[in-house]
Amino acid sequence: MIRSKADLKFYLEADRKALRIGKRLPSLLGDRVWKFQRALRMCEYHKNTGNRLLYGLHKWRYERLSERTGFSIPLNVFGPGLSIAHPGTIVVHHNARIGANCRIHVCVNIGASRGSDRAPRLGDNVYIAPGAKLFGDIEIASDIAIGANAVVNKSFLEPGVTIAGVPAKKISARDSRGLVVRAA
Repeated sequence: MIRSKADLKFYLEADRKALRIGKRLPSLLGDRVWKFQRALRMCEYHKNTGNRLLYGLHKWRYERLSERTGFSIPLNVFGPGLSIAHPGTIVVHHNARIGANCRIHVCVNIGASRGSDRAPRLGDNVYIAPGAKLFGDIEIASDIAIGANAVVNKSFLEPGVTIAGVPAKKISARDSRGLVVRAA
């Protein structure tokens, strides 16, 4: 969670490296994902430090970029090193907790199930392929790759494996190395 200027700088730098972006600031045209991630981090910082005026300004920008990109990502859910592959629908529950260096693709849904407020908890260095759905009070270990269109509704506590299928099961002993930039 971002609680100081040093934390903000660390998170932004980790996100920039994870996105493989060479420049610190997004260009005026393009870079929609990088603009969104910067707005997300700025909004998190000002909310957590209690600066209401700047929080309101950054929240407005964050919500506008959220609509433009198709992301429904709440504050204080992702750790440093977030890498969103490209604009498209991504829905994340506000109680989900995702560790450092997560790479996430479009059409991913991370949510609660059956009216519960318990959402998935993911470790560090997790790769989530396009169309994956993660539901319920589950835990995903670190260094896991989740395959395309997988439906994950149970916990996977063995680190460094690949899971896929409907419902998801372990399909390989390969970890997320090569799929995730370990920036944080």
